[in-house]
Amino acid sequence: MADDSIAVVDLDRCQPDRCSYECKNYCPPNRTGKECITLRGEEADQGQPDQIHISEEICLGETCGICVEKCPFDAIEIINLPQELQDNPVHRYGENAFSLYGLPAPQEGKVTGILGPNGIGKTTAVRILEGELQPNLGRDETVDWDDVLEAYRGTELQDYIADVRDGEVTVARKPQYVDQIPESFDGNTRELLERTDERGALDSLVERLEIGPVMDQAIEDLSGGELQRVALAATLARDTDFYFLDEVTPYLDIGQRVTAARLIRELAEEENRSMLVVEHDLAILDLLADTLHVAYGEPGAYGVITSPKSVRNGINEYLSGYLDNENMRIRQDPIEFEEHAPRTATHGDVLVDYPDLTKSYGDGEFTLEVKGGEIHRNEVLGIVGPNGIGKSTFAKLLTGNLGPTAGDADLDLDISYKPQYVTIDQHMRVDAFLSSITDQFGSSYWNTEIAQPLQLERIMEQNLSDLSGGERQRVAIAACLSDSADLYLLDEPSAHLDVEQRVQATSAIRRYAEQQDATVMVIDHDIYTIDLLADRLMVFEGEPAVAGHASKPQPMREGMNEFLSNLEITFRRDERTSRPRINKPESQLDREQKREGEYYYSP
Repeated sequence: MADDSIAVVDLDRCQPDRCSYECKNYCPPNRTGKECITLRGEEADQGQPDQIHISEEICLGETCGICVEKCPFDAIEIINLPQELQDNPVHRYGENAFSLYGLPAPQEGKVTGILGPNGIGKTTAVRILEGELQPNLGRDETVDWDDVLEAYRGTELQDYIADVRDGEVTVARKPQYVDQIPESFDGNTRELLERTDERGALDSLVERLEIGPVMDQAIEDLSGGELQRVALAATLARDTDFYFLDEVTPYLDIGQRVTAARLIRELAEEENRSMLVVEHDLAILDLLADTLHVAYGEPGAYGVITSPKSVRNGINEYLSGYLDNENMRIRQDPIEFEEHAPRTATHGDVLVDYPDLTKSYGDGEFTLEVKGGEIHRNEVLGIVGPNGIGKSTFAKLLTGNLGPTAGDADLDLDISYKPQYVTIDQHMRVDAFLSSITDQFGSSYWNTEIAQPLQLERIMEQNLSDLSGGERQRVAIAACLSDSADLYLLDEPSAHLDVEQRVQATSAIRRYAEQQDATVMVIDHDIYTIDLLADRLMVFEGEPAVAGHASKPQPMREGMNEFLSNLEITFRRDERTSRPRINKPESQLDREQKREGEYYYSP
């Protein structure tokens, strides 16, 4: 194989007990007597069929690709690496396994961001930076930290690698999937947080993150947003040199996201700590980071982490799909934002005219009041507001999962509903699950408009219970759109999706609404998702966990101005890409837009 090619075998997908070794039997070098594709021999003593191994020295590379085509389980990838990758990888998990090129460079007193798709090696990079994983520089022989230090001598990582070698780096990590915390901790919030308070900052963190009301609640009883804030407080309360924060924003509303960003920046600047943040909410990443590394490659096969860039240029290059300094195209088509994102409000036929609704819980625990309004056919209606203000309650009123205290919520509609928290209690494969929902499964339209944008092909044969949070989210979106309904209601579809997955999911939802004359309601905290998706907006406001009020649907500009003015946050449009960007608080533009009442962006 050429030096710039690698062979990757996904052992989770390789199922020799269900095939006839087509890859091995049709391989051209094998047919000439060479041992290119061989058996690993690891299962022979257990009486099970062996998985395969590919010799990268003998393999003909991507120009052949016969084994890739013949494998019935899509378990093989033959990849031509970019010519720019002249150096050996930082780490490779063995032949036919994932390779990582490049490392991010944490800086004292700075917040370093990483932007890239899931499965591209960000976790591997962090394991190396915290000293948990000793990189092998792509070699088969043992490599010690002195070898790694020599490889990075003269670079901005030299001093950091030396500290890792000498065991002088302490690390605090916030996990990506906070909903798994109850599985590893049995106790209440106070017990968890008091164990982490090494800086004496816990009281301040609890107050600013508004965790006080749940301090004596069991961890297993917390919502996703509460778990996210507790996990952030537990991480920032540590007294360490290096903080790694893997996805800060899932389940947080925009106000909580800005608060989290400010806390992270303050810790970096005021106490000279190194912060490394992986984040898919571009507006928050833009506000949060000082420098940015872009990660690209083939998920599960190889990943490349670029040298640091300015945050604005890094995000814009990532969206354009072309990295200037690297002279590298990482995506065929750019991710584009409309110049004037608020579309003209839809004036189509009315799908449903719903009345004023009230829902009260217990003895004054929480009350939601919804102003009556119209939902139009073939529109996407965005729903925004703080956590705990009644958005999901409104969704459950529409679906009939909850009954109103006052008003008639029987809308006589077939509603396909994706809930906020996607739980899996079925032990079946993804393809079996989706085919049970729709008779369109596997059709040309379904594959093109739902399966491909949501990147479902490679997980079709996995069990639902084995899926990651992002994979589970994409399956749930597909299940919602695959059902036949009058109204499609999706609650926070962007959670745990990377930037490209969010855009693809958004495009799939939008196209489905347009092509099927479908009506869609989307509840989400990601401004980019709402910006790309919605025709009109419902704004929820009030006092979280006490009282909520929902406006009637209104045009995007009016709705976003109302929503953002409540939060005292202003947005502008990036001159190059037209993407929404949060203005720095109290900056000149922030003050000007507030005076003009244009919180969304200046027209």
